[in-house]
Amino acid sequence: MRIVVGSDEKTHLTDAVVEELRRRGFEVVLVGPLKGEPLQWADVAREVGEKVAKGEAEQGILFCWTGTGVSIAANKVPGVRAALCHDAETARGARAWNDANVLCLSLRATSEAVAKEILDAWFSTTGVDESELENIRKVEALDRAWAPGQPQGAS
Repeated sequence: MRIVVGSDEKTHLTDAVVEELRRRGFEVVLVGPLKGEPLQWADVAREVGEKVAKGEAEQGILFCWTGTGVSIAANKVPGVRAALCHDAETARGARAWNDANVLCLSLRATSEAVAKEILDAWFSTTGVDESELENIRKVEALDRAWAPGQPQGAS
């Protein structure tokens, strides 16, 4: 599986997560400072989101100081369902109930041990809870309704 990973700064946590992804056998595509390119968090989130939305990567992982900024920005890209996760159970729920395809983490609040637990939960949750399919379809309809070129709020 190809995972695109971006952050507005390269840290010990970003390095540890990238190393862990590679250890798990994922193909990792780096964006922004992780690739040596100076980009701000909004630009990193857009690039990661676009790669996921276009199918250039199956999933994405984003970091910023709180994780909030990248989650907000990534969710502006139609087709992205970015989830800010501070623990494994939130990550598991984001995958199972929301079909999240971009994991957002806080550089400030996430330890390496917690990041590994979050990755375990994220990648071990492979299917969407059947009872949530209607809600996921509604979110997809919101993407279509607010996509560029569509009349505002069109369905």
